[in-house]
Amino acid sequence: MSDPTRPPAVGVLDQGAALTFPPGFLWGAATAAYQIEGAATAGGRTPSIWDTFSHTEGRTVGGHTGDVACDHFHRMPDDVRLMAELGLKSYRFSVSWPRVQPGGSGAANAEGLDFYRRLVDELLGHGIEPWLTLYHWDLPQPLEDAGGWPARDTAGRFADYAQLVVDALGDRVRYWTTLNEPWCSAFLGYGSGAHAPGRTDGADAVRAGHHLMLGHGLAVQALRASRPDAQLGITVNLYPVAPATGSPADADAARRIDALANRFFLDPVLRGSYPADLRADLASVTDFGHVRDGDLKIISTPLDLVGINYYSRHVVAAPVEGEQPEAYWRAPTCWPGSEDVRFVTRGVPVTDMDWEIDAPGLVETLERVHRDYTDLPLYVTENGSAFVDAVVDGQVDDTDRLAYFDSHLRAAHAAIGAGVPLRGYFAWSLMDNFEWAWGYTKRFGMVYVDYDSQVRIPKSSARWYAEVIRRNGLAAQ
Repeated sequence: MSDPTRPPAVGVLDQGAALTFPPGFLWGAATAAYQIEGAATAGGRTPSIWDTFSHTEGRTVGGHTGDVACDHFHRMPDDVRLMAELGLKSYRFSVSWPRVQPGGSGAANAEGLDFYRRLVDELLGHGIEPWLTLYHWDLPQPLEDAGGWPARDTAGRFADYAQLVVDALGDRVRYWTTLNEPWCSAFLGYGSGAHAPGRTDGADAVRAGHHLMLGHGLAVQALRASRPDAQLGITVNLYPVAPATGSPADADAARRIDALANRFFLDPVLRGSYPADLRADLASVTDFGHVRDGDLKIISTPLDLVGINYYSRHVVAAPVEGEQPEAYWRAPTCWPGSEDVRFVTRGVPVTDMDWEIDAPGLVETLERVHRDYTDLPLYVTENGSAFVDAVVDGQVDDTDRLAYFDSHLRAAHAAIGAGVPLRGYFAWSLMDNFEWAWGYTKRFGMVYVDYDSQVRIPKSSARWYAEVIRRNGLAAQ
């Protein structure tokens, strides 16, 4: 007997696309340089903070590193052909800063830029729109040695790097994202230490967040001056934050986490200010003396789009006196000033990352950004799930991931119906890859990667997604 809660089987969209997306909707998939490229020392590339972090004992599961990853650096033409076979309309990739500008300053590395020139040419040759992200967490190690993102100078160095990339690729790349998930870079990298560079200081995390946004604004200005016709944006990872109960104390806990997770970045970038309650919450951590006159004007330089990464929801509760809350993301310092807030699990289905599956939260997030912040076009620049996959008779039948994509695409369609100017969706991820501190133990890909042989196997979700793209819609349930 068929299960009515399951999405249609692969290839079964014969009932017609009951949920049709707008004409020109941009269907894509995303990756990140350090997670897939490998070739860690090839062509003049020098270490990033993730090279250093992953080579430090105890930092990643199993001591895994991105030295080889998916070997995309050497297999790029074949990977692009696979994208074309899946019918992708766009591919969101990141540029490796230490591959393009070893050391984080000075002239561009011609060999590094040539790799991205070839990638862009391959994409365009297959009719795939390149979507370039300048920074997906791979800060050149010498810049970290000089202070990293908590140091103001790093923002200027980032703008210089952006100029090198746009000079090389601006004639062929229309869509540009400055930063990917600055919350992770700042609060996991410099707060909890769960991500590179592994520092654990709340004040450093707040300074890092500000300087990441300052670098974003300076980079947007450089890109705009060079390519006035480019579509420029930033990608932020957002979470709907819900109180565990209706109590005022739980509501305040939700307000505090929402301020750090969401409004810390949305307000400066889209309103040119920090929320007053956030400043008050962080009073014991920082006096915001690192914010200089004119910074917020730079940070709020006008954009053409906003990218939103969505994975799950936070449900939180007020502190309990005498009770130490379970650490979220390994250490509570990723929530400076709110370390005592408790993160609550609800007993709902979760992914292999132990993240709750909450498709309605995507609608809530998209509607909030549109309602409260901007009329700009929005893009879901990442959405996906990790599950345990197995190869059986040469196939990977990832029904849980397929169901996840189906439910979240239905949520995206509902948001469009509610008036949200959602213009595209990028599945995370194109292929299995190095999942940061989790190494190779978590698989998010639509394409299975055998890391020993580097064989790629499109999973059921990939073939299903190809049909969704072809039909520009979803079948009736």
